[in-house]
Amino acid sequence: MAYSYDDQNIFAKILRGEIPNNTVAETEHSLAFSDIAPQAPHHVLVIPKGAYVSYDHFAQTATDAEILDFTRLIGKICTDLGVSLEGDGDGFRMVSNAGQDGVQDVPHLHVHILAGRPLGPMLERRLS
Repeated sequence: MAYSYDDQNIFAKILRGEIPNNTVAETEHSLAFSDIAPQAPHHVLVIPKGAYVSYDHFAQTATDAEILDFTRLIGKICTDLGVSLEGDGDGFRMVSNAGQDGVQDVPHLHVHILAGRPLGPMLERRLS
């Protein structure tokens, strides 16, 4: 399957300034903002500014500068929120959904950083 980027998705509109957001941090290649429907006391989305559908698309086609910038911004957000293990934080969950089976709602790469309370198991175990 080819990556098909929809430039009318909500994150593309945020990047173009058509939809407001609560910016947490911005760099040359990335934007971090608060989720409008937080699932934890801290819930920040981090997105690259480039037209990438999923993390594998980004990892395979983004420039080294974009990859470094995105990765470092995720680390900065965790430090700024006080959840980084290096700073004696209690930890966080980082989630990036991809495609239909991954239940991706917006076809623009985004990472959720969730923290501020115990989050429970990531997936329920099911016996088949």
